[in-house]
Amino acid sequence: MKRRNWSKEELILSFNLYLKLPFGKMHRSNPDIIRLANLIGRTPSSVAMRLTNFASIDPYHQARGVSGLPGGAKQCQPIWDEFATNRDDLLFESERILAELENQSIESKYAESLRDISDLKGETKFREVKTRVNQSVFRQIILTNYVGKCSISGIDITELLIASHIVPWSVNENERLNPENGICLSVLYDKAFDKGYIGISTKHKILLSKALNKSAGKDFYSRFFSELNGAKIQLPERFLPKKEFLEYHLDVIFKG
Repeated sequence: MKRRNWSKEELILSFNLYLKLPFGKMHRSNPDIIRLANLIGRTPSSVAMRLTNFASIDPYHQARGVSGLPGGAKQCQPIWDEFATNRDDLLFESERILAELENQSIESKYAESLRDISDLKGETKFREVKTRVNQSVFRQIILTNYVGKCSISGIDITELLIASHIVPWSVNENERLNPENGICLSVLYDKAFDKGYIGISTKHKILLSKALNKSAGKDFYSRFFSELNGAKIQLPERFLPKKEFLEYHLDVIFKG
């Protein structure tokens, strides 16, 4: 039987799943891998192998000395490169293809997130749909990257977790969907980080601002902040916070 070549759409879908799965769960018995395999008419083993091909070109795993399976890396590299330069379009296209294979529209799949824009029309609606779908995918990637836990408190209740941007969404359009620009934080620490009351050093240590330290001695400070200063955040499985992004936050947003 002649082996069927992988299409670009199949590679895009595999990469989509690669971004959403922890490295240790890229095996043929994983339900998510089985589900994708059924959608694209592949075996779970072949999909799992394709994911490890992506791992072989992942700079994070290369730096760790984890080689993955390099055999199909040449096919995967263009998808990785496209993600690096055009995340906005690639992520949305991957979700559109996935919805189509699931016999639904992307709007029906993300109906909960899109409920309040039903009155929008045309290009305005398309842009908003694309933005919200990509925000949802970014959240999935960041929560997976931090194994579903706040990197400061360890809280693992999904509804209380935020995919926090280091460089704010409104500041740098090109880095909005960069996983290196995201940290998983619980609601309290997300807001404190967003408003500059806490920062994270390039050594991944938590810093308390002068503005926050004015509240030293208050009950909430001792309960939620006092022991954090100098503590190290829980590092992600891959996509470490980018040094330049952390420096931007410390220089521009952090309150001293």
